[in-house]
Amino acid sequence: MHAGSGMAESPMTAIDRLLQWIKNLPGTETPYGLAAYKTVVVVVGVLVLGLFLKWFLQRVGQRLLRYPFFKENENVWKAAQKAVRYGLVIVAGTYVARLFNLDLLEKIFQGILIVMLAAPAKEVLVTALSYLEENVAERTDNKVDDIIFDLLNRFAGAIIYVTAIIVALDIVGINVMPFIAGAGVAGIAIGFAAKDTLSNLIAGVLLIIDRPFEVGDRIEVWSAPAGSASWGDVIDIGLRATKIKTTDNIVIIIPNNEIMKRDIVNYTIISSLIRVRINIGVAYEADIRRAKDIIIAIARKMDWISESPAPKVVVRNFSDSSVDLQLRVWIRNARRRMDTISFVIDHVKEAFDQAGIEIPYPKRDIHVRYADPAAPQLPES
Repeated sequence: MHAGSGMAESPMTAIDRLLQWIKNLPGTETPYGLAAYKTVVVVVGVLVLGLFLKWFLQRVGQRLLRYPFFKENENVWKAAQKAVRYGLVIVAGTYVARLFNLDLLEKIFQGILIVMLAAPAKEVLVTALSYLEENVAERTDNKVDDIIFDLLNRFAGAIIYVTAIIVALDIVGINVMPFIAGAGVAGIAIGFAAKDTLSNLIAGVLLIIDRPFEVGDRIEVWSAPAGSASWGDVIDIGLRATKIKTTDNIVIIIPNNEIMKRDIVNYTIISSLIRVRINIGVAYEADIRRAKDIIIAIARKMDWISESPAPKVVVRNFSDSSVDLQLRVWIRNARRRMDTISFVIDHVKEAFDQAGIEIPYPKRDIHVRYADPAAPQLPES
């Protein structure tokens, strides 16, 4: 179409005219001179386009922040803006490198930018996983999706960066297959040298999959220091070790491999309602029925017990010096197990003393015999 038609020029026509104008500038007779002029134009164009994109993205961002997802996850939009800027730099840098026929520099430049793009990609992926976990995993009864999201959240960064590095090396022209094969051989050697660490990592993954306990569960601690509390609450489940805070406020860090080798006693995995058994011995001469009534009356004084099932006392055994009774009482909070035992033992002793019911203890009768010195001594056989 002719210029006199009054129609605006197309973008391609404007670019052709700009390139023709550059060719007419002084110093463009040589290839490098022309490339230098084009480089200046590209740099200026990138700066202008960058300012325009910044303004445009800010306007778009103001609209997107009205939506709940972007309002709660503002870092996603910031990561997207960063990715756009990196993409613009990649295009400009690639074009300039091709102007000067710097193939190796072009590949290195692209590889570096791809690794840099891994950071915003990680931000977007982690935020997306968190959003899906809150809106999908927590609404389902199946624990498989919880496990998958947990593993993805732990390894998302490593997966993205490793992938970016492999892609960057491939772009540069470095064959990564020998490195992967060598890493496999080295991994076997390292595996033998660090088998305990790897065993703990594998056990950590199994703990995440099997879920024998969750953070906040009350479990038995077999490795607690002598004389200290033997149970506590799980405060962290790591890939290498699990942290448990005992009722003495001591944090015990147990390697996951050790946990997987032992029986795990979990008091709250189903509910916080548990049954407590307390052994109490009375003398054979005592009124067993009255002793049972006293023990049940004491149990009912605790406001944290459950009335259904009701507390009861059974006769468990006839031992050498006592009739062994056992109080069986359900409590609504597993963390009050020791409070229950202490309360019952303390009040039973006082109530039995007032009722004249004896709590027997081992007794020994010692008989001392004196021999008469004047009596004839029998010969030893």
